[in-house]
Amino acid sequence: MSGTQTQEPAEIRIDDMADPVVTPAIQAARHGPEGQPDRMTVDQVLAQAMADAGGLNDFGEDQGFRTRMAVTLQAWDEDEGLTRGGRITLLNHMVRVMVNRLRIEDLVKRRPEILDIEIDRPLFIAGLPRSGTTHLVNWLSRDERLRSLTLWESEEPVQLRALAPGEVDPRAARSAELWGAFEAMLPHMAAMHGMDAASIHEDNELLYMDLNCYSWEFQSRIPRWIDHYFAHDRTPSYAYEKKVLQVLTWHRGPNRWLLKSPQHMENLAAIKTVFPDATMVITHRDPIAVLRSLTTMLGYSDRIRRDPVDPPALARLWLDRIEKLLRACIDQREAWGPDQSADILFHEYMADQERVMRQVYRLADLDLTPEVEGQLLGYLEENPRNKHGKVIYDLEGVFGVDEAAARERFAFYYERFPVRQEA
Repeated sequence: MSGTQTQEPAEIRIDDMADPVVTPAIQAARHGPEGQPDRMTVDQVLAQAMADAGGLNDFGEDQGFRTRMAVTLQAWDEDEGLTRGGRITLLNHMVRVMVNRLRIEDLVKRRPEILDIEIDRPLFIAGLPRSGTTHLVNWLSRDERLRSLTLWESEEPVQLRALAPGEVDPRAARSAELWGAFEAMLPHMAAMHGMDAASIHEDNELLYMDLNCYSWEFQSRIPRWIDHYFAHDRTPSYAYEKKVLQVLTWHRGPNRWLLKSPQHMENLAAIKTVFPDATMVITHRDPIAVLRSLTTMLGYSDRIRRDPVDPPALARLWLDRIEKLLRACIDQREAWGPDQSADILFHEYMADQERVMRQVYRLADLDLTPEVEGQLLGYLEENPRNKHGKVIYDLEGVFGVDEAAARERFAFYYERFPVRQEA
């Protein structure tokens, strides 16, 4: 069983990428809510977070997060394409993750035993965006022996009160409302990267709490931030992520985590330092196919936060960024030996998903019981590829990328990992 579908998926063509149709909802998103500032200083962000957290004021040890915040704010000011609403959305996100940090520090201060919780042999999934990592983490999360991270839980990791029997967690309700409105504005997102509040999500949100998450780059064009990020050690930020995982485990076990993010691909050494007993699975896909998919997804969503959208500039930025990510991956790959890591080629993964499942379970020393195997195979039946439609990409025509020249830039990666080049 390969988990593939028998019926051809509907084709989705986004023909207004360069000059998007601006609906009233998108226009409102571009403008943003009245009465909110679209520019803030570090002190103003922290003051707003303390107010929103009910007066908590201890952000914990600062190993550079304030400096990273200042760099991020300056980089957003330099991003001339961001609309007022786009900047407000980013600032609100920054305030929210600082509220989370305040609540984490407060909880750990009151319950110091949290820091004694063992994070046992976590399973990390790394890989380029659009290389099957989301599918893999949601698939493996069917195994309840592994602790996984829902989108809503990643956004608000601290539970503030006990729930009544049968009560829906208000954090889940808030996330569902947010992402429901997002997908209502952008109906094709479900076919590219659905944001269901209950789905299993990247642990990027946990790195946000130390202001060291690369996902800012998905929402803005911030070369200053990228330069600062690569110039500094990210190990302390993964150590902070471990603290957040301990908090989440204290709320609800088990303590063996399943985690995934493309950002892990460029932080292999840091993860090995903080989680030395982990298992690392890295998916590899033709970076040109990744670029086609990623620029289409980001270019489509840019209409709610940028004016003009400028697809060629977006493609140039991500051509450079993917090269940086892949070079970092190759430079750090030897941090993980074959007894704790595996490289999964996308075309082989898609051709035989069951084989990959068994390979990962052997590597992680997890018993693949008949019950778990049935749950995992059931997921493949329920979630065929292109379930919500097949998006048609045009990297050269819409984004102005010379694919042949771009492939030459990635020759170093093709030589290291035998990914299949996708036409």
